[in-house]
Amino acid sequence: MPTVNISLQVLPRVKDERLYEVVDKVIEYIDSCGVKYEVGPMETTMEGEFEELIDIVKEAQKICIKEGASRVLSVVKIDYKPEGVTMDEKVGKYRK
Repeated sequence: MPTVNISLQVLPRVKDERLYEVVDKVIEYIDSCGVKYEVGPMETTMEGEFEELIDIVKEAQKICIKEGASRVLSVVKIDYKPEGVTMDEKVGKYRK
């Protein structure tokens, strides 16, 4: 299966003072999965096999609820092409 990129933005419905705490739990989970990822100011982008990344997206919803969110709005972007796509090919030239 080709390498894909999936970007995930979770917006858990929690009190404002807990927002980053809950999002941090999701990022900790992503880190524990061993996939390549980059945290950005608005979303986290992951690189890997499609099914594995989709499973991470699904679990992220459950983590937010477990952490006290009454609802979770998530924005998911998928970049897929048959020969694969990497974060480096898209943004590598901008890194210093």
